[in-house]
Amino acid sequence: MKTIAALQTLVTDNPPVGGPTDAELDAIEAEMPVISAEVELLDVQISVLDQPVTELDARRLRRARRKLLAARRDLRNRTEVQSGGAA
Repeated sequence: MKTIAALQTLVTDNPPVGGPTDAELDAIEAEMPVISAEVELLDVQISVLDQPVTELDARRLRRARRKLLAARRDLRNRTEVQSGGAA
């Protein structure tokens, strides 16, 4: 009986053993407000998925969208200031 082996090299390397680097953790921490706002918007969207949207639901959706846009704006402004100015 013959053994079956891959003829091609692996597409990805093995992940590093030490976990995420400090720079990766800092990037995640900087993006955390955006991630939280996206989760909040998704929660609201799921809650109104199978029912008619009431005025209160519409307000919750608008508030969650505005919060997400503000978080994205703030992140973008921080990264532009750190990189040395507007693009």
